[in-house]
Amino acid sequence: MAGTLASGCGGSWVHSAALSRGEGASQDIWRIKVWVGVMTTPAGSGMGFGSVSWWGLSPALDLQAESPPVDPDSQADTVHSVPELDVLLLGSVDGRHLLRTLSRAKLWPRRRFNFFVLENNLEAVARHMLIFSLALEEPEKMGLQERSETFLEVWGNALLRPPVATFVRAQADLLAHLVPEPDRLGEQLPWLSLRALKFRERDALEAVFRFWAGGEKGPEAFPMSRLWDSRLRHYLGSRYDARRGVSDWDLRMKLHDRGAQVIHTQEFRRWRDTGVAFELRDSSAYHVPNRTLASGRLLSYRGERVAARGYWGDIATGPFVAFGIEADDESLLRTSNGQPVKAAGEITQHNVTEMLREVAAWGRCRATLGNPEEKQHAEGSLEPGTAARPPSASGFPEPHPPSGFGAESQPVLCPLCRMVHLLSPELGACVAPGGNLIVELARYLVDMRQEQLQGFNTRVGELAQAAGFSPQAGARPSETFARFCKSPELALGSTDPAVEPRTLPLEVLAQPLEARSPAPEDLTDPLQGGTPHSEPCQPPSASPGSLSKVLALPQGALPPPNSESDSKTGV
Repeated sequence: MAGTLASGCGGSWVHSAALSRGEGASQDIWRIKVWVGVMTTPAGSGMGFGSVSWWGLSPALDLQAESPPVDPDSQADTVHSVPELDVLLLGSVDGRHLLRTLSRAKLWPRRRFNFFVLENNLEAVARHMLIFSLALEEPEKMGLQERSETFLEVWGNALLRPPVATFVRAQADLLAHLVPEPDRLGEQLPWLSLRALKFRERDALEAVFRFWAGGEKGPEAFPMSRLWDSRLRHYLGSRYDARRGVSDWDLRMKLHDRGAQVIHTQEFRRWRDTGVAFELRDSSAYHVPNRTLASGRLLSYRGERVAARGYWGDIATGPFVAFGIEADDESLLRTSNGQPVKAAGEITQHNVTEMLREVAAWGRCRATLGNPEEKQHAEGSLEPGTAARPPSASGFPEPHPPSGFGAESQPVLCPLCRMVHLLSPELGACVAPGGNLIVELARYLVDMRQEQLQGFNTRVGELAQAAGFSPQAGARPSETFARFCKSPELALGSTDPAVEPRTLPLEVLAQPLEARSPAPEDLTDPLQGGTPHSEPCQPPSASPGSLSKVLALPQGALPPPNSESDSKTGV
């Protein structure tokens, strides 16, 4: 689990945090006001993306459409005699690509899926588990409309309705009991394996679920509205009083110009002001803090590290891009008098409802009653116990026979823009020639200027080439994703053992993650014991794994960062 040490980077803002005292001291909670000092910039911090991701900034993909063509002969000797699709997602945070892939499985020949998910914080792993348990819930237990509305609120709203909050508490309590018991977990969630997690990480994961389940009672345990407003004030600085105008500018001059024209002004303003993106009921119904958006951080106070919990996610772009700007039904995207007839929230609700309907139909197909052979030959299926694997932040998931992720595998790799720094020769070494790489670009980051976006795209190409990938032949042009293929020439002609096809050792991916965060035990121990409270806290400073780090590398041809918006960008 990654924790970011945030020391006092000069600010004109008042930092307020609720801090748990050290071991051996009383359990009082201190409320501390510190750092009223130097002005950051008149425009604010420029840290709208935050240091933790809760939703993706690109439309959901059907990963079967992105995978190499199936070679039946190469799969003939597998245990199940069914072609397999291996997918490694780096920082997918919300599972949208996996759900989209499952919902479209009926359109493709029969295939088995092995999804490997790598996140840099266990709160994201917990969100994966909650979202998937909701999406794969039996239709008899929860109707489609209720499921889709619950999904949207948990996934993208800072505040929940009481019935949805009750569901989160109940599901979190169930998951908290399943995490420490692998046998029960395998029985009730056969599609999930936590084998790669260390014991201390399982304990921390259990602590996250217990916090969601209400281990600390009352809204003061996670005062979301206050935390959101604190982030917004720090982000906007002196522009806070003109925040409506700022949100309109960001929407019309940035998001609309970059292809997200369906996001409506009113829904974007509402989300910027309150954190509620999808208002499916009266606005007064949303008042319970969404604890699934809480994350732990190490803050520095008087030279000591103290654990705190707060909101350090996105406050600039919003959760509209993942499901709300594209649709299979083209009528949802039509315009009238130059204006979209549907807003992003409506498109998102339609897309999520249809996706969950198709996932439920896929599940019924998998569980066809009768002949076991008939079950085995259902369209695209997850292998029980190995399919969805949130691995340890300290290493790559150990290959699981028969479909180990190694030298002979032609997987689909999907690093999101926050995790591009993991794109290295060591990562490319675990992919056989022909494997595909899809990288999420930073198109919808409103804090990035056009020249920065171009520099980021250039840098992604350089990193991919260094990892042994070349641009995918015939790939359609896209400003949202960069597509590459493992180069047979580089794989065959290289004498460097770092780029020879091989199974990736467990330690390889550990170094970038641990290098940019304190040791996991520094954060998990306080969270396990007292689960510290939160108050509006300082957003952590940019880390070596951030977009600003990638952009700062020598190979990227970028202008000097603008002090008004970019000098303190941290993601």
